Amino acid sequence: MHLSKVSTFLRNLNVLKSNIKHLSSATSISDRASFPGYKGEFSTSLEFIYPENTPQIQCYRVMNRKGLILDESQDPRLDKDTLIKMYRHMSVLSKYDVVMYEAQRQGRISFYMQNQGETAAQIGSAAALDPQDLVFAQYRESGVLLWRGFSIQECSNQIFGNSKGSCKGKQMPVHYGSKDHHFVTISSTLATQIPQAAGAAYAYKRKQNGLATIVYFGEGAASEGDAHTAMNFAAVFDVPLIFFCRNNGYAISTPVSEQYRGDGVASRGPGYGIATIRVDGNDLFAVYNATKAAREIAIRESRPVLIEAMTYRLGHHSTSDDSTAYRSVDEINSWDKNDNPINRFKNYLYRNNLMTTELEESIEAENKKIVLESVTTAEKIKYNKPTEMFMDVYDKPSQLIERQMKDFLEHVKANKEHYPLNNYEKL
Repeated sequence: MHLSKVSTFLRNLNVLKSNIKHLSSATSISDRASFPGYKGEFSTSLEFIYPENTPQIQCYRVMNRKGLILDESQDPRLDKDTLIKMYRHMSVLSKYDVVMYEAQRQGRISFYMQNQGETAAQIGSAAALDPQDLVFAQYRESGVLLWRGFSIQECSNQIFGNSKGSCKGKQMPVHYGSKDHHFVTISSTLATQIPQAAGAAYAYKRKQNGLATIVYFGEGAASEGDAHTAMNFAAVFDVPLIFFCRNNGYAISTPVSEQYRGDGVASRGPGYGIATIRVDGNDLFAVYNATKAAREIAIRESRPVLIEAMTYRLGHHSTSDDSTAYRSVDEINSWDKNDNPINRFKNYLYRNNLMTTELEESIEAENKKIVLESVTTAEKIKYNKPTEMFMDVYDKPSQLIERQMKDFLEHVKANKEHYPLNNYEKL
């Protein structure tokens, strides 16, 4: 072969080898995408992700409906005093619900929201937190506040709106708040507490105080824009925040089937870059373990965690609601009979010889006494003097506020017959 032809052949062979190498590299799995918004693998397969073809997020459980521990390694092995304290709080909440619901029906209070069916989610999570962790609640977290030391009497004072109430009579019933217990006052407006919690958690991160923030909300509130904004903010800024969603199946009267098409609220966590777990919200220990672990992640890794607690609201949404209009009595009774979180926990206590009939009866009698005495006492305490409504608008009353208060007093004085003040503190 002529020398020039040999040279051309070798040159072409090298080009071919280079092309083959380049082609192999281009189709190799190691050829990764590198965009500002995505770092991952390329694919030549035109394939859409359908939710029905995606593995469902599992639900973590420690004990079954009979109170039997399914895996002994998951038993938190809490001491007897703590376990009995948990039961006392769950029991007193149940008793309080009955009495306050009847009080509202009798016209003695204006409004109430029950906790039936969701006590394990409240007590289990509260027990796993540090007492100084900041709580942003919705309106079914009475148990969280009670666990921290807020008394039934203080609850009744707030509900009756008397002068001893934490809100001084200015807030709706069950909208508790307590600085001493690191519990931010509840707001009626749905989901507003969620972005507030994200901001507070960011402040805690900057302080590096070793504490976390937790925000409670229902799956209905999770459909509000505030929830999405808060989750994205928390994930982007890596804040120590626990998102605790109580998925009780109904946003007032709207069932979950009409709220979302995805895999519950938990499936949103990975989409936002949030560590996520779904738990059996009627299992006290599952909630406790999950919240304790979530807090450790939030503090140690400085990142948000989402807990979706699957539960069921046994009572009406509130005293303004009749839940039998959108669900059957048989459905409610079935859940109450087969998966009441108090009964499940009580079965565990009896199974492990931590509860006796005598102790149970004693706790029930004591709780009944506490609840009834709190109502009787709260009704006897007078309301704040009407001028209190002008206070706390500003740090110090402005001249405009003072003028309005003066006009108000003169009006009341001139029309005494229309403004009976027997049940109020003296002006």
